Amino acid sequence: MLDFLKNHPFAVESHFDTSLVLTYAVPCEQLEKFIPECLTLDTFQEKWAFVAVAMVQTKHLRPKGFPKILGNDFVLTGYRIFVKYNTSYGKRLRGLYIIKSETDKTKMAFLGNIFTHYNYTTTDIQFTSTHGMIEVHSVKSALSVRVKDDVMDVSLPSMSPFKDWKEARRFAGPLPFTFTYDAAKKEVLIIEGVREDWVPTPVEVLESRVGFIESLSLKGAVLANAFVIHNIPYYWKKGKRDLWKPS
Repeated sequence: MLDFLKNHPFAVESHFDTSLVLTYAVPCEQLEKFIPECLTLDTFQEKWAFVAVAMVQTKHLRPKGFPKILGNDFVLTGYRIFVKYNTSYGKRLRGLYIIKSETDKTKMAFLGNIFTHYNYTTTDIQFTSTHGMIEVHSVKSALSVRVKDDVMDVSLPSMSPFKDWKEARRFAGPLPFTFTYDAAKKEVLIIEGVREDWVPTPVEVLESRVGFIESLSLKGAVLANAFVIHNIPYYWKKGKRDLWKPS
């Protein structure tokens, strides 16, 4: 019964007030060990793979179709690797593999761990967005991010492997799909996110300490891009299971 509940048994909707994503480029061999056998890394120039931290202010999160009054507001932080998956029905999907999830509310962690495989923990996330400045801080998670989102001509991070923002936007999650893998059953759970008017805007990064990324001890990791979106309705479809067939 619990296994069924964890497989996203119903659609969920929310409103993203602000979603800030910092993406790090990492030599491919550094990330291979973090993904399951059914997935492959989504790479750039056959050299770089990518791990991102997404910091999101959500509002009215609830089962899809329920009234807003029954929803809850949370701050969510997700650490995800960009991957690809070949389905049993012949489609190649780009998406994300979640390696850690955090939230500011015990209620979200409790419910999230009943209805997903994302293994939420609670932390002391503070998320503020005022006067063109976004700040996200957590002492417990050693997270300290500050960006300016009112700059008209933003330069890419100095060590980014991308030549321009057009290239960088391809790795500006979240991507439409998220994957979870049950190795015993050789089964992949595919969760599709749906949104409209999703136009990520580059931001100028002033500070980017991300304790969890540092804890992975990734050699050669560099900040590749940083994007923000504001005021977007979002929902996740009911999870879909697919039997993985090794090629």
